[in-house]
Amino acid sequence: MKPMFALAALLAGPAVAQAGTTVDIVIRGGTIYTGASTAPVTGDVEIVGDRIVYVGPTRDTRAKQVVDARHRIVAPGFIDAHTHPDTYIRAADVRQHVNLPWLAQGVATIVTGVDGYGTPDVAADARKLTAGGVGTNIVPFVGFGAVRTRVLGRDDRAPTPAELAREKALVAGAMCQGATGFSTGLFYAPQSYAKTEEVIAVAREAASRGGMYDSHQRDESNYTIGLIASTKEAIRIGREAGMPVHIAHLKALGVDVQGMAPTLIATIEAARRAGQEVTADQYPWLASGSSVDAALVPGWAVDGGYARMIARFDDPATLAKIKAEMAENLRRRGGRESILLTAQGQPWTGRTLGQMATLWKLSPVDAAIRILRVPNRDRTDPAGSAIASFNMADRDVDLLMQQPWVVTSSDGSDGHPRQWATFPKKYRTYVVERKVITLADFIRRSTGATADIYRIARRGYLRPGYFADVVVFDPARYAPRADYVHPRVASAGVSALFVNGKLALRDGAATGAMPGRVLLRATPKGCS
Repeated sequence: MKPMFALAALLAGPAVAQAGTTVDIVIRGGTIYTGASTAPVTGDVEIVGDRIVYVGPTRDTRAKQVVDARHRIVAPGFIDAHTHPDTYIRAADVRQHVNLPWLAQGVATIVTGVDGYGTPDVAADARKLTAGGVGTNIVPFVGFGAVRTRVLGRDDRAPTPAELAREKALVAGAMCQGATGFSTGLFYAPQSYAKTEEVIAVAREAASRGGMYDSHQRDESNYTIGLIASTKEAIRIGREAGMPVHIAHLKALGVDVQGMAPTLIATIEAARRAGQEVTADQYPWLASGSSVDAALVPGWAVDGGYARMIARFDDPATLAKIKAEMAENLRRRGGRESILLTAQGQPWTGRTLGQMATLWKLSPVDAAIRILRVPNRDRTDPAGSAIASFNMADRDVDLLMQQPWVVTSSDGSDGHPRQWATFPKKYRTYVVERKVITLADFIRRSTGATADIYRIARRGYLRPGYFADVVVFDPARYAPRADYVHPRVASAGVSALFVNGKLALRDGAATGAMPGRVLLRATPKGCS
């Protein structure tokens, strides 16, 4: 273990507060994990304004606020590498903007705009979030789905040269407005309609401006090109575009590919050995979150959007073909009892697809179609099709989690407990109970390693001069409370969470402060 005086000397620099001075906050006597690959020490973290000014042995420092961290773990505020928080950060009720699902887990920073959903209007979006206030920091991506839909709608076709130029211009503009990179969700229509070459051409606009490529890959199972070919496609896009590749929520999804984690890892390791920067994130759950249509309906049947899908359901010959493919997709995902219906406020909420099929005296596929026929208010999508899909195996999840280039994400979305409980779930199940990874690994891959991948400046570490995003949690009490039946229950065990030096959470309760910031990148070269 590194002596405490050595740690203090290592971290010392011009931003270190001198002994005997008065600071705003002292977090005193905790077991400190700095976010780096170093052994923990016992000591203090001192904060002035929005910055850390000292990390090291306890000393005689006066403070306006003292946080007793004895018997607690002190770490950088966690960074969630993949989130879908719109229900909270864009809610009409401003109180929702505190982003409690993430604060209660100890998360200070979230990555948004992933799976291809990030708006190209990055600057305008940042102004709205800043004006309204937000509890966590935001790292925005520009999304291929948002861009392609704006240019081509939801049609299954290639862009014309003029349309491709417009797609490229939208991504270039978003990067110049401060996006961290370019995200895709090639599994989802209409992004799935794009050929690899179109994605590469658009991605180059982000690459030339210093961006990274973040992808929900085209196939995490064997729906189309298969898990390994899809992984190679993501790697190829990054290689030919000239940018780092980050694979979102890495997994082997479905009964046909369970057990393929070693091959998946070998594929990524080969690219890394060849000098390419390839990383991934992962959530610690055996069920993914999706929707009935995305999981079961073939891509060609949703071409053009919801109304056209329903029209295909109304044609008997087309419906027969759709149902045959849906039955195969359901088998791939593990069958009728593997689909838990999680949309809130519906007659099927909290039941499996199999249970609803029995209740309605329908086949599972016909039950799914009945659910899909209920439109949302705008009649643009199904109203209640959210699901938790139990499709992963422990052996794959464990092995992927142990890779040093895999960091923590929630993929947090409505109706799935991962939105409220991912980080404590990973700690409680995989560190404490099953010992798949160590506590040091958990913290490193939830903080500093994530900040390094996303190039988040001066965050992810407890170091003088860094922004004061700091979590204090009780290792005996830090645990998830949400589950698949009750997905919206705040996690327990976080004593305090500071975001930019402001106390955002105290003893599991939000303070009401919204100190988060939109972390826009500096204007890169190539921008006017």
